[in-house]
Amino acid sequence: MSDQDGAPTNTERSPRRGMCAAVLCLEAIALGLTTPVMITISDVAAGTAVTVGLGLAVVCLLLAGMLRAEWVYLAGYAVQAAAIALGFVVPVMFGLGAVFAALWATADLLGRKIERERAEAWALWRAEQG
Repeated sequence: MSDQDGAPTNTERSPRRGMCAAVLCLEAIALGLTTPVMITISDVAAGTAVTVGLGLAVVCLLLAGMLRAEWVYLAGYAVQAAAIALGFVVPVMFGLGAVFAALWATADLLGRKIERERAEAWALWRAEQG
């Protein structure tokens, strides 16, 4: 977005926050779906499966809404580790967790790069304007 002079406005959405929130929301669905798998295939007690599967899904959704704080991104990496560790109960989660961890890292690092380049472009534009 830009104002009448063509200057970028400060109301642009954070690409990092948007991409990371998307990864967490999709991961919440995958983690929620591990609950019935844990109960039926892995013979995990229903209470434990619900606590772990739906608990991680809720954590993902909460973190997705809190991505304005920098510490939440570190918590996102912890969720990725937990998703991979869930592979000890549901073996397919080793692979799926690794995929989500790669998506998370890519969204975080690429988002940082985009934000850094936007800031540099904004600083250059301001310097050119005097």
